[in-house]
Amino acid sequence: MEREVGPKYRGIVMPVYLESENIITSLGFSVEENLKAMGEGISGIRMCNNPALSDQPFPVSLVDKNRLDTALSGFSIPDDSTFGKLVFLSVMEALKGSSVDPSDPRTVFILSTTKGNIELMRGKGSNAGNSRLLLWHSAEQIRRYYGNPNKAIVVSNACISGLLAMIAGQRLIKNGDYDHAVIVGADVVSKFIVSGFQSFLSLSTNPCKPFDRDRDGLTLGEGAGTVVLSNRRPDRKTVIELVSGASANDANHISGPSRTGEGLYIALKQALKGIVEDPGFISAHGTATPFNDDMESIALTRAGLAHIPANSLKGFIGHTLGAAGIIESLIGAGCLSGNMMLKNMGLQHQGLVNALNTPIENLKQPFLTFVKTASGFGGCNAAALFRKHE
Repeated sequence: MEREVGPKYRGIVMPVYLESENIITSLGFSVEENLKAMGEGISGIRMCNNPALSDQPFPVSLVDKNRLDTALSGFSIPDDSTFGKLVFLSVMEALKGSSVDPSDPRTVFILSTTKGNIELMRGKGSNAGNSRLLLWHSAEQIRRYYGNPNKAIVVSNACISGLLAMIAGQRLIKNGDYDHAVIVGADVVSKFIVSGFQSFLSLSTNPCKPFDRDRDGLTLGEGAGTVVLSNRRPDRKTVIELVSGASANDANHISGPSRTGEGLYIALKQALKGIVEDPGFISAHGTATPFNDDMESIALTRAGLAHIPANSLKGFIGHTLGAAGIIESLIGAGCLSGNMMLKNMGLQHQGLVNALNTPIENLKQPFLTFVKTASGFGGCNAAALFRKHE
């Protein structure tokens, strides 16, 4: 069946809503479980002494593999790797609460990840040529599982992948190409990834402390997040709209952020173009590396947002890479609905080149909007605005 394109929608202002969602992290297997744990100040970061991941003990945020297997018992999925299990379970759980038909030609599947099934590279070439290593193959597996006729889309752009995938989905819907988008982001912690970050000397030996004076590196995390975007308003009192989003590249360095915050500044200005009121809070990237957090403070100051309450969720669940943008957007949306903002876990003494408003306790008050930002290797940056409707 050919997909019907939507020229009849051209020029129409079409809101795009978060229709249903799921999160899988070290803190739980739903948005609700994660929000509850974070609201209670619980971190999923633990010390790990597993030679399959690292030669030295290191702090990390890992998903409960036994619970993952139990949740999928009785299901036959085409990819039984940890990555595959995370992707399929997260999509299954998100679609449980959705009225969207995943097989509809007006629905598109989008996968965001940085490394996909890289864990299959363990050993001496035994998986060379394995199609499961290919990102497009993983994306195609999930859309075929649901009988969707459209070609799946892959977004893999370092650590902005998840947020960029949501922005891409929103634009496809606003352009009238589709009515719905099922967007899933996932990454797993593997020795390949751990050794890569160790080679950059960017991993902390302690749980990460975003925006802190004594921050000395990030903490890796694994997980998955799925969001169903739709131009159809969900049938509930409080709904969240993905209003706008933008990305920009500072073209500064393959692994180091711009010292002027240029890329993130441009992304913020584009995402907030035409928006009169200040956002309620900012869900920042906040990796806890010295350079990244300073860059964010510069960009937010240049954008006139230094006074807005800002947090990083990395102290709760680590850096979930290609899933981070989706997971953290969904946590932010949950906070927006619940009239709260989470604290900066691990922050004791702020130490940024430009001071930001970084609460160390949860804020409980009504918020109408929030901004999500993300930055990554290669100079990529993204920002998106979310709004609550009641």
